[in-house]
Parts: sequence; C-alpha cells; structure tokens
Amino acid sequence: MMKLILRYVVLLITIMSCNNQNQAKENKEPTAQLTSTREKILEDSIAKFPESLLLKEELIQLYRDSADFDKAILTVTQVLQTDSLNYRFWDIKATLHFENEDTLNAIKSFETALRLNPSPRYLILLGSLYAQTKNSRAIAIANALQKSKQPETEKEAFFIKGLYYNYTGDKANAIIALDKCLSLDNRHMLAYREKGIALYDMGKYNDAITVLDKAVTLQNNFDEGYYWLGRCFEKLNKPNDAIEEYKTALLYAPDYTEAKEALARLQTK
Repeated sequence: MMKLILRYVVLLITIMSCNNQNQAKENKEPTAQLTSTREKILEDSIAKFPESLLLKEELIQLYRDSADFDKAILTVTQVLQTDSLNYRFWDIKATLHFENEDTLNAIKSFETALRLNPSPRYLILLGSLYAQTKNSRAIAIANALQKSKQPETEKEAFFIKGLYYNYTGDKANAIIALDKCLSLDNRHMLAYREKGIALYDMGKYNDAITVLDKAVTLQNNFDEGYYWLGRCFEKLNKPNDAIEEYKTALLYAPDYTEAKEALARLQTK
C-alpha cells in the first residue's frame, strides 16, 4: 500500500513539476513556484493518506531543503502530538533545531529520542551538543561510550572530550583527547579542526598549520580546514596566503559566512 501511495505522489509531482517548469520558462517565474507546487501536492496527498508518516517526512524534507525551518518544525511537532513515542521524528526535530541554530531545543529533542531509543548514535550527538554548551554531562557520556570498547564509539568518546575541553578553555587536555581520537581514526576531520583551533588559541600557529595541512591533504574539500589555515596565516602576517585559503574554503562552501567576511576584510585593506 505504501509503495502505491509513493508512486502516486511521485507521478503527481513529476507531471506538475514538468508543467510548472514549462510555465516558468514562458513566464520567467521563479523556481519558488516549483517548491510551492510540490508543497501543495504533498499536503493534498497527506489529506488523502493521513496515516502516512513517509509523506509527512517528505514534506518536512521539502521545507528543510528550502530552509523554511518554522514550517518544518511545525509539521514534525504536529506528528509528535499524535505519535509522541516516535523516536525517529524526535531525531528529525532535533536535527532541524540544530540546523536552525537552536542548540538548547536540539538537546531537548535528542534527549527524548535517547530515552525512547538508547542507541550510541544519540549518545554521540548529545555528547557533542553538551560539549558545545560547556555542559559537564559531555564527559559522563564520553566515559560511558569508552566503556563499550568499540572503535567507532571510543573514537567519538575522545572527540567529545576534546570538544568539551576546547570549549571550556582547557586546550592542553583538548589536544591530548583529540590525539587519541585521531590515533583511532586518522581521517576524523572534525578532530583535526578542533586540534587546529586549540593550537591556534594557544598561539601555536605553525603547529596548527601542520595539523590543518594534513586534514586538507586527506580531504581536499574540507572547507573548515582551509578557513582555519587562513586564520593562522593572518596571525603570521601572511595576508596573501590567508586570502588564498579563504578563497579555497569558499570554492567548496560558497555560503561560508565567516570565510566571506574574512576575505572581504583582507581584500579591502
């Protein structure tokens, strides 16, 4: 039954989107019209199949793709009002809050998801968010993850500790924890980023460059690595090198606000 519903919706979207694209070409209407059409199709389909969580998830994703977080969060909240034990939708709600830069509500939603489904994934996500809000629960979660002795969870435990120490200003212990994370996974980009930031904050700019250079060598589209390289070169009074790093960051992430601002600042000097 669910497959039939999805086929029906996909067919409707395809037909109406094609019609809308032709109309847009003729009338030069903005692509927002296409999003509006898909929204209407999904809303009508949900009205016909109100029990379909998959359709509701599709609608939420449409809002998310359009960065319309208010509508996305409202829709997922409506689902949870009638299905409050659905940990997947608590997960979705938490992710939406996080992407909307609402860390506290993201934490609340992940806490609920964890109560409903005590999986390592939610422990890792919560640990990272606690770390960023300087909440000592991050260390408790990291210790719990370490007890599993599983490589995947152990490396994240050390990353959470490194993140927590970085945010609370204990740079020396942050580096120790992040080195342990990297010894278990030498392609953990966020661990390289945090170690680079710790060294930057300690004024060890050349050491930070060494760490970040390794990161962007391992993953050449690591935009945050290039951004922090730019920051280090600025501190070393090498504006031309910094400009190149900021440009590279924007090549891979055109909407990287901090890189845009840093580049504009240097280019106006």
